[in-house]
Amino acid sequence: MNPLQSIGRIGSIDAASLASGAAPAGGVSFGKTLEDALAKVSEDQSRAQSMAHDFQAENPNVSLEDTMIAMQQSSLSFQAVVQVRNKLVTAYNEMMNMQV
Repeated sequence: MNPLQSIGRIGSIDAASLASGAAPAGGVSFGKTLEDALAKVSEDQSRAQSMAHDFQAENPNVSLEDTMIAMQQSSLSFQAVVQVRNKLVTAYNEMMNMQV
C-alpha cells in the first residue's frame, strides 16, 4: 500500500475511537496507519538510495530511468507525509487554543 492510500484512510477515523485509543470498526488505528505510512516512506527512501548507489557503481541491472523514478516516488511520499504532519500540528495547535 502506498503512503497516500494510508493517509487517505486516516480521514475515516472517528473521534470516539481516537479518545478511547481503540481501533475503529475497520480495525485500523490512527497510530498504526501513520506508522505504516512512515515505514513505507523510509523503505522508499532506502530503495532509492540503494538504486542510486548501484547506478553510480555502474551496475548493469539498474537503469537511470528506474533510479530516477524511485527517487521521485521517494520524494513525493516524503512530501505527502510532511504535509500530513503539518496538518496534524495545525489541528493540535487549534485544539490547544480553544476556549474551554
